[in-house]
Amino acid sequence: MLVDIASCPRPEGTNEDFALSDSTAAVVLDGAGMAPGMKSGCRHGVAWYVKQLGTRLHEGATRGDTPLTVCLARAIESTASLHRDTCVIDDPLSPSATVAMARVRGDVFEWLVLGDCTVLIGSDGVVTATTDDRLAQVAPHARAALAREVPGSPERQRAHEDLVQEERSRRNVRGGYWVAAADSKAASQALTGSESTSRVQSAALLTDGAGRLVTTFRSTDWQGYMTLLRHGGPEAVLRQVREAEVSDPHLSRWPRSKQHDDATIAYVRP
Repeated sequence: MLVDIASCPRPEGTNEDFALSDSTAAVVLDGAGMAPGMKSGCRHGVAWYVKQLGTRLHEGATRGDTPLTVCLARAIESTASLHRDTCVIDDPLSPSATVAMARVRGDVFEWLVLGDCTVLIGSDGVVTATTDDRLAQVAPHARAALAREVPGSPERQRAHEDLVQEERSRRNVRGGYWVAAADSKAASQALTGSESTSRVQSAALLTDGAGRLVTTFRSTDWQGYMTLLRHGGPEAVLRQVREAEVSDPHLSRWPRSKQHDDATIAYVRP
């Protein structure tokens, strides 16, 4: 398969997204950062974690016909073993990541989503979007409290910290949400699917920052998003995301937790 990748970090920030591909498989990860001033039990940081996990996940996906959920479980365990002796990897504030991946195996196109990344599949002229929205269902009162505070204010920063703390307390537990962290059992909660490669015209793996054109700014739908990718490629789409973010610096037109987010797209043609 052919894969075109673009990744754009938030301004003046370290990119906590990660993407890697070859002719067989593509992976996109979105690392979970923290509010300013918060500390985790991991000394390495989110960018390190997503690079280690993503590299191992891609390597596993390109080997034979191992199910994608098993590839993810093995990558989580392997990454955890790298820093189990130096970091508190079970700390709720330790690094984690949402995941989207795709693989061509023979005449089958396979995909996986864990967390709020999105997989788009263009098949027979129709675009289907799959994401895992369980994170959005937790901590509703903390989300509402954050939305009430003025962007940039100390009160909003404290509300953001409270939201992160409450979200992380529900990470990888029954009734909460599931992401790649230190527990390989989370991989069993991933959403998966497959299509005949003959039916798939195109696909895309997106972090939630890249999906904002649809989910936050409502400037198009997923069908239109895929059209934008087909005509302009992922870099052009990410420019539109940044333009929309910059046009609303006070988060008033499009309420959201932060003005900018890391944004990554892998555009796939099987």
